[in-house]
Amino acid sequence: MGDDTEKVEKEELKRTPLYECHKEAGGKMVPFAGWEMPVQYSGVMEEHRAVRTAAGLFDVSHMGEIRVRGAGALGLLQRLTPNDVSKLAPGRAHYSGLLTDRATYVDDLLIYRLGEEDFLVVVNASNADRDFDWIASRVGDAPDAAEVVNASDDYALLALQGPKALAILAPLASLDVSTLRYYGFAQGEVAGVPALISRTGYTGEDGVELYLAPEDAPAVWRRLLQEGAPHGLVPAGLGARDTLRLEAGMALYGHEIDDTTTPLEAGLAWVVKLGKGDFLGRDVLAFQQAEGVKRKLVGFEVLGRGIGRQGHSILDASGNSVGSVTSGTFSPTFEKALGMAYVPVGLDSPGTRLGLDVRGKQVEAQVVALPFYTRPR
Repeated sequence: MGDDTEKVEKEELKRTPLYECHKEAGGKMVPFAGWEMPVQYSGVMEEHRAVRTAAGLFDVSHMGEIRVRGAGALGLLQRLTPNDVSKLAPGRAHYSGLLTDRATYVDDLLIYRLGEEDFLVVVNASNADRDFDWIASRVGDAPDAAEVVNASDDYALLALQGPKALAILAPLASLDVSTLRYYGFAQGEVAGVPALISRTGYTGEDGVELYLAPEDAPAVWRRLLQEGAPHGLVPAGLGARDTLRLEAGMALYGHEIDDTTTPLEAGLAWVVKLGKGDFLGRDVLAFQQAEGVKRKLVGFEVLGRGIGRQGHSILDASGNSVGSVTSGTFSPTFEKALGMAYVPVGLDSPGTRLGLDVRGKQVEAQVVALPFYTRPR
């Protein structure tokens, strides 16, 4: 889960509770989804490689949090999302989406089950207000009452990611973080302050995300960097977050998923549980699953010189435009240009040769399996 950039006048930008910490660390601040956020500190390549080999610390406090509580909370979330919320035990989270009746994306999200009738829904910053309105406006559809609260201002969110993340966190945590399963979470303390510790992330690496009171976040940020420095921990910005998630084949709202794409087209069939009962967009997805989709999201590597960027045309063997790039970058891990794109079924098999129209120049590429990167186990 991530967020796409939008242009906002600087005086209108919001700042996270860690703004001064970013300035201290030499962060280069840029407008992002209505916030002033660090795009990099030492450099995207260095930060990316630190996360792959040691650890990186990200400020993702701009993400939105929505609390859904009450007897009707489960039923409401079941109707609005394709994954099966009833399968979540307290202390477990899952990835899902808010879908339209056309089965396209309003947003992607995480759902945390805090208690039997208490859920935390984490959404993208640029969509937070819209997502809250979308959920709250559908409370009336529930047979039982559900309370929907925009709790975004109650949380700061840090992401500690990388193979050494748990070793860095362990001395500062009040619980044994190694016992947390992937997509498990627990309430505890970090550096002496309350925290929800979640074994989740958006980099393809092991690690945790820490939900904190905003006033506690700066001290925890500084303490983590201090304790983690001997392990190779560095602060990391939005630039590295994007290259890391792309290598891991993770969708970004506004790129791989939006209000024109369905989970089945985006390779996210695993979040669709048709057997759980009715939900928004179910009929469309059931039809697509039975009949097959007409286009699919694929990974590609560039064989020539150039980088495919969002919006660049994908060309078939005859030079016809058959799709477009959703994300593309130079991969610091593989030291080649990689990207993702939608192509017609039939051109989606690994090894299929494609062309990219890069500013009027045709560049060779080929389809490769996603994800590009899988962390060593």
